[in-house]
Amino acid sequence: MDPSLLQALILGIVEGLTEFLPISSTGHLILAGELLGATGERWNVFNIVIQTGAMLAIVWEYRARFFKVDVALYRNLFVAFLPAAVFGLLFSGFIKSHLFRAVPVALAFIVGGVIILLVERNPRRQSRVETVGQMTWLDALKVGFAQCFALIPGTSRSGATIIGGMLFGLSRKVATEFSFFLAVPTLTAAGAYDLFKHRALFSANDLPMFGIGSVAAFVTAFVVIRWLIRYIATHDFRPFAWYRIAFGIFVLAAVQLSLYPG
Repeated sequence: MDPSLLQALILGIVEGLTEFLPISSTGHLILAGELLGATGERWNVFNIVIQTGAMLAIVWEYRARFFKVDVALYRNLFVAFLPAAVFGLLFSGFIKSHLFRAVPVALAFIVGGVIILLVERNPRRQSRVETVGQMTWLDALKVGFAQCFALIPGTSRSGATIIGGMLFGLSRKVATEFSFFLAVPTLTAAGAYDLFKHRALFSANDLPMFGIGSVAAFVTAFVVIRWLIRYIATHDFRPFAWYRIAFGIFVLAAVQLSLYPG
């Protein structure tokens, strides 16, 4: 097998496993890419584009909701999408140049884990919004601004939107579902924009690589979505917080000992 296809398969699985958990898919992809030797602008674009495969798992799982005319939901998704779109266009170049490395990602892992633990210290907080249909445009805007933190690799888009939503009065279930839904415009726009911007780096010969990565992301993301929906019914996010902290410390130690490129 072409080595690039095997790399694409592994990265696709990593993307699908991590995209909708509060542990940062981008952070894992950066670290996995460095271990696999899949680095550079081409692979950075690849990692963003295959998020579309994970996004399609959401569309399939919630197809009855997405293909039903729900003006309020579409409005809220548009409002929530705008902040990250604006900040992403303004700062994406700076972020890729300075933060797509092991040490910044590891630090973001640790900080994000600590924040989750602090939020989960008060699990009995009263939720103001118990269904996605009850969300106002202002609720959506607040979640949208929370999603902006996910522009920092290692933060986690799902973690930022879910924890942010809970802080703003959404129930755990609503925050998780809306985070799922918000992934559709966010990941689609990010993938399309990055691929178009760097289209000169690719040719038709790269289609198998993108196909394998996207399919792997779709399949694994679909399994994770089904599992997470059941998980949040009886559990909180503290295990993910401890995983983030432990993983971040491990990466920092590996870099310090020159076992991992920093």
